[in-house]
Amino acid sequence: MSDGTLNEPFVSLDDPVALRAYAHPLRMALVGLLRREGPMTATQAAQRLGDNVPNCSFHLRQLAKYGLVERVPGADGREKPWRATAPATRWNSGRTDPESQAAVDHLEGVLIARYAEKAREWLARADQEPPEWREHTGPGDAQLYVTAAELAEIQERMQAIADEYAYRNADPASRPDGARGVTVVQFVITNEAPRS
Repeated sequence: MSDGTLNEPFVSLDDPVALRAYAHPLRMALVGLLRREGPMTATQAAQRLGDNVPNCSFHLRQLAKYGLVERVPGADGREKPWRATAPATRWNSGRTDPESQAAVDHLEGVLIARYAEKAREWLARADQEPPEWREHTGPGDAQLYVTAAELAEIQERMQAIADEYAYRNADPASRPDGARGVTVVQFVITNEAPRS
């Protein structure tokens, strides 16, 4: 257990069991909540997510088994809060064994469904957004012809830009006036089958 600060840049999930364990919408929501808002009890998490305490407690314990969350000392010593162990979760999408690839495919399918739901929620309230926010939110795409190495470079550069602002996630005092939480979603898909 640590002092409550996020010391590692990401949690790496390699085991198919861990990948499948993380691929649960409530578990992903719990980890995301702890990453955004910091340590909180299962009761607080249940209130924020509109779920019940026993369910959140169970899923937090499951997440702890795979190193995604952990307990931290509480203010009163009765109910100890949970915290995320790192600001991000990563896994290798290019698996060679069928069991691991099936687990990755399942996890990524759950993620895509979650992001599609978030996009629908945003669209339902987008008309309430100020023009300066509407102008820079919403879908977009770019058609490119690149090699695998060039694609890796593009992803690294995009991550580097996001990393410049990531410290604000854990430090609310560093957020400038007018800053709001945003989710930048990246889907990189191929448009054609590989050529032989």
